[in-house]
Amino acid sequence: MKIDINDISFAYSSTPVLNDITLHLEGPRFVSILGPNGVGKSTLIHCINKILSPTDGKVMIDDVDVDGISIKELAKIIGYVPYSANDTFPLSVVDTVLMGRHPHSNWKSLDKDLDVVYDTLKLLGISHLAMRPFNALSAGQHQKVMLARGLVQEPKILLLDEPTSNLDVRHQLDVTKLLKELAYSKNMLVIMISHDINIAAKFSDEIIMMHEGTIYSVGTPEEVITEDNLKVVYGVTSVIVQDEGRPHVMLRDAIPMVEEPEE
Repeated sequence: MKIDINDISFAYSSTPVLNDITLHLEGPRFVSILGPNGVGKSTLIHCINKILSPTDGKVMIDDVDVDGISIKELAKIIGYVPYSANDTFPLSVVDTVLMGRHPHSNWKSLDKDLDVVYDTLKLLGISHLAMRPFNALSAGQHQKVMLARGLVQEPKILLLDEPTSNLDVRHQLDVTKLLKELAYSKNMLVIMISHDINIAAKFSDEIIMMHEGTIYSVGTPEEVITEDNLKVVYGVTSVIVQDEGRPHVMLRDAIPMVEEPEE
């Protein structure tokens, strides 16, 4: 499964967010998107899964324009785990995760759907939450349930918007390692937005670093996570050391911002 993003741009009203983005991504692979707040990371994945339509350019999946794919058919290909869940209705965890099976469901598929749901809960170590109300869970438990809902779609492409944001350090490592393993065991293209540079560097096959609505750098963690790139994109000074063949960032200081002179 491959994604080709061809010269896409996106703007909210007159405010540009993405500018001439071109990318080729192909699975199985684990890819992280890095960059400061407001550079268009979420907007980019929303253009991939048709939550948003690019102002210009095209998104192609296996050489098919996503504009020509129905939402239901696209949901069989792309799973999406949002940054946070806004669901407040008192569904059980099982019923919440079962919603992810909708693209595959029919009147005689419930037994198989439930098998997929329970297998996924077990995989994520949250089987004990199965009958708990979703709106009674902690933020970290919410995050894992939403990940389960994306996985039960059995997608070929999995898009995740900061899936470890509400997890403690141990569970951040566990979930990111699991996503890397799933990319290969399930033959998926997994694309994760992250703010944790070191965890992304530790597990990613490829890094996309965004800056001011554009792709600043794409490549392996060693190619993208450099002191110069961090200085430009994040405005920080750093020292990069090698940890088991991967870059590890030690931050030094923020670079003072230069105020624009008043005209």
